[in-house]
Amino acid sequence: MTRLILFNKPFGVLSQFTDRGTAGSARATLSDHIDIPKVYPAGRLDRDSEGLLLLTDDGKLQARIANPRFKTEKTYLVQVEGLPDEAALAALRQGVTLKDGPTRPAKVARIEAPELWVRNPPVRYRKSVPDCWLSITISEGRNRQVRRMTAHIGHPTLRLVRWRIGEWSLDGIAPGSWRDA
Repeated sequence: MTRLILFNKPFGVLSQFTDRGTAGSARATLSDHIDIPKVYPAGRLDRDSEGLLLLTDDGKLQARIANPRFKTEKTYLVQVEGLPDEAALAALRQGVTLKDGPTRPAKVARIEAPELWVRNPPVRYRKSVPDCWLSITISEGRNRQVRRMTAHIGHPTLRLVRWRIGEWSLDGIAPGSWRDA
């Protein structure tokens, strides 16, 4: 029977079970939180990003979730520096051109600050520079795509939390915790 795990990946954790970084590094990995044999991540989430990571023991399901050709939507809660105007949000909705080519159109909305767990370390705060939260839904998953998209419109990402992948959401899962789907 196929196993699918929903994991709330904390900030600073690698989306892999081992650290192949520099010798003697002590970076946190999935093995610090999940002790289940033969499950593998369906996609990745950067070390400096938080939120939903799916793991499965089914290679076909893993490919269907992770492969951009299946257009599985992923929703991110994104804290950005500054206050993007409608033109900036419209650019994201139309798709922006990054160094590796144009992105597909995104679903974008300005949202109230979500009630999330405290991040350690906290996001840098600057009194003189406002910030705001966006909900961004994309159907592809290039390397650091959401961060590059917000930087492209002049509003760098301060905090990024993946909240939903397809039909699966982070609702009720604490950072570092997981549950079966």
